Amino acid sequence: MTKKTKGILYIILSAFCFALMNLFVRLSGDLPPMQKSFFRNAVALVFALIVLLRSEEKFQFHHKNLPLLITRAAFGTIGILCNYYAIDHLVLSDASMLNKLSPFFAVIISYLYLKEKVTPFQAGAVIVAFIGALCIIKPGFSSLTTGPALIAALGGLGAGAAYTMVRKLSLNGERGPFIVFFFSAFSTLFCLPYLLFSYHPMTAQQLIILLCAGLAAAGGQFAITAAYANAPAREISVFDYSQIVFAALLGFFVLHQIPDMLSIIGYIIICGTSIAMFFYNQKH
Repeated sequence: MTKKTKGILYIILSAFCFALMNLFVRLSGDLPPMQKSFFRNAVALVFALIVLLRSEEKFQFHHKNLPLLITRAAFGTIGILCNYYAIDHLVLSDASMLNKLSPFFAVIISYLYLKEKVTPFQAGAVIVAFIGALCIIKPGFSSLTTGPALIAALGGLGAGAAYTMVRKLSLNGERGPFIVFFFSAFSTLFCLPYLLFSYHPMTAQQLIILLCAGLAAAGGQFAITAAYANAPAREISVFDYSQIVFAALLGFFVLHQIPDMLSIIGYIIICGTSIAMFFYNQKH
């Protein structure tokens, strides 16, 4: 098996894990996003801590990167909270698709912050992707879905900004495991005060489901790390959109959800644009 094939299989596995995480978050019931996020991040923190303790450098990091680490963690936390809110109020595949706008937001933020060049093709792809997003958001059609859909898109913006900060941190020589640890610790501590003062009682079943969401998220993180260790992003990143297929199937068979026609058109536009960008990046 070639490294590229391994990379593809790992990234598809990560997409399945993240779709499974979203399903568990939905199945955990009527709990605040802060509370759901705490348990998800606490499990991820334990895994990240184990990985760091097994490394030679342990908790060493470049102190000049601290402001960037905080910025990355803050945007990542916003992304998670918005995504969890959207999962509770939208069709599962809609929430997953709007969160997948993050690569397009990353292009914009990289241009504004990192001063990376954006070609006319990439700029056009961003515009087309947002047209696809509008098909899912359906502004003005229903306040019950438009609000949560806009929050889901905001989650995609948070994730895109976080990915941009990760790229900057990597360029500055920061280790991947420490970036993951710092983010997990930050988001867990951020949610802790809310949990202490506004805790919503949970059943044993809800707790188990949230711990399963954390395990699925950790599995997704490890799988995607293994994917990019085996192959460059330009060769395999497009396969990350298989999460939408998994989300749609899980939503249909477990939650009996069926996306409407406009949402399906939006999926096709965004996925098609992503595939076009993938081949464009391969060529250039």
